[in-house]
Amino acid sequence: MTWAVPAAALLLALAVDVWLGEPRARWHPVVWIGNYLGWIGRRIAPAQAAREPDYKALGLGALAWSAGAATVYVAAWWLQYAFLHLPATLAAVLLGLALKPLLAWAMLCSEVQAVEAALGESLDAGRQRLSWLVSRNVDVLSAGEVRESAIESLAENLNDSVVAPIFWFVLFGLPGAALYRFANTADAMWGYRGVRNGQVWEWAGKWAAWADDVLSWLPARITAVLLLAVAGSGRGWVLLREARLTPSPNSGWPMAAMALVLNVRLGKPGVYTLNSGGRVPVAVDTVRAVRYARNTLLALILAALVALVFIAR
Repeated sequence: MTWAVPAAALLLALAVDVWLGEPRARWHPVVWIGNYLGWIGRRIAPAQAAREPDYKALGLGALAWSAGAATVYVAAWWLQYAFLHLPATLAAVLLGLALKPLLAWAMLCSEVQAVEAALGESLDAGRQRLSWLVSRNVDVLSAGEVRESAIESLAENLNDSVVAPIFWFVLFGLPGAALYRFANTADAMWGYRGVRNGQVWEWAGKWAAWADDVLSWLPARITAVLLLAVAGSGRGWVLLREARLTPSPNSGWPMAAMALVLNVRLGKPGVYTLNSGGRVPVAVDTVRAVRYARNTLLALILAALVALVFIAR
């Protein structure tokens, strides 16, 4: 595969994302993945916590994850194989259309901006809109905390929904991006330490959480470095300290980078605070955060195109 086909496919996928947004749920591969994970998840996670390590739940979770991941990878490999045996222009178009659902840049920006717009109406409206983005309790959040949560979600999902899928696409094509989206969706649905929807995920979701941690490790740090670079910030040494403050080994990197470039405080009440010396974010910080995220994407596209040329040599 020459570099031109995946490069054109990537650019087309991003263009379709910006122009048309997300496909309908019935045609969305990530929705299909979520349906599988929901269906099989109801059968593997126990309703009561075990007093000792639940290796049975761990094994069932690992087996269900592996079966789903293998299916997704093989399906994506087969599609890419079929596309690449077509004329180059048609191959690039079809590959780009298949890649598009694995990226969610436009929807991410739209949702974060919608939270800010809702906050302009009232605090309750902002809280309600934020609940679409995060799983935390929004009813007790102040306006500043609502804004913090939205900016955090933008930074974290910049990696999960944009940078990481593109990173794995550059390395392994459509199968790489598809496998990552499966892993990230599985972590979002299964990677809980306690009870969710009446099921205990402490052990059943552990494999999914581990897999996502591994696959997100390098992309999360690339996201953070790019954020600092596009903002012209020289606070990389501070990033090393702040990124370790979150329970997740990866999400703290893009969130801490965003906090530093905006010079605001970001955090989850009772869990962590990033850049604690920063100010409480205001409306203009949401605008700036979206701009920095957009510039990060542009820098990533350039880096991805260069990498594709280098890999193809």
